[in-house]
Amino acid sequence: MALTAVLRVPSRALLRPWARLRDAAVGWMEPAGGGGVEVSAQRCGSQKVVVEPDPAAGVAVMKFKNPPVNSLSLELLTELVISLEKLENDKTVRGIVLTSDCPGIFSAGLDLTEMCGRNPAHYAEYWKAVQEMWLRLYLSNLVLVAAINGASPAGGCLIALTCDYRVMADNPKYCIGLNETLLGIVAPFWFKENLVNTIGHRASERALQLGLLFSPTEALQVGMVDKVVPSDQVQSTALSVLAQWMAIPGHARQLTKNMMRKPTVDRLLKQRDADIQNFVSFISRDSIQKSLQMYLEKLKQKKG
Repeated sequence: MALTAVLRVPSRALLRPWARLRDAAVGWMEPAGGGGVEVSAQRCGSQKVVVEPDPAAGVAVMKFKNPPVNSLSLELLTELVISLEKLENDKTVRGIVLTSDCPGIFSAGLDLTEMCGRNPAHYAEYWKAVQEMWLRLYLSNLVLVAAINGASPAGGCLIALTCDYRVMADNPKYCIGLNETLLGIVAPFWFKENLVNTIGHRASERALQLGLLFSPTEALQVGMVDKVVPSDQVQSTALSVLAQWMAIPGHARQLTKNMMRKPTVDRLLKQRDADIQNFVSFISRDSIQKSLQMYLEKLKQKKG
């Protein structure tokens, strides 16, 4: 089962730096050319995802824009997949930088309001969208570089982990990690396998059991990110890295990426329906719904 416990936020978690931003998100503790995008240097895209293509360079910058903390709503997930598909179908685009349009936050994770007070059909639709987002990003034929310009817990971390390379801002207030256990949740097996593929088994076991959130320096040391740079250099560094990766013959790189990642993807594809059923069963429990409602009400009170 992907998720197996009640939601709890330990008091010690509220004292951490990222607690200053609050939103209803799992992991956010309180406390053109080729038939795709328009060939234009101007912003295009939808309300939740902004795409800034640069056809001359063969790249695009994709920015999450769901303030205040880029929680992964069904709308954002859907727009992300559609935007990615358009870019993949555009023969002028070979690489993407994923980043945030919201200051101080890459993404806070799953949107709790999508998982509370809805019907089972909605929960199934939402979890399938989460799966689809991961599947499309993790096995994309484009080069993906994450420009992590803010905190990135839980689902935000997962998005970063799907990328081929990760650049993070050197700000001690920012953090990254799969911290589900701190919220009484067990990360799905495909979250786990993505992390293991990135930082190794022992480091992943420790990080997942303890729900660790790493500072930029710690994330670099464990291999969760590949480079840490000053905040004002994150996007430019990501674009520079993107150019290096794009210099490799595309066909060979894509086949190698597929060889490395497809076994992990196949495991989810074989169990996709069961994974959705497990999520719906878990999130529909009265005890879980009560915990979610209490947590959301606490957030509303504090925002008020």
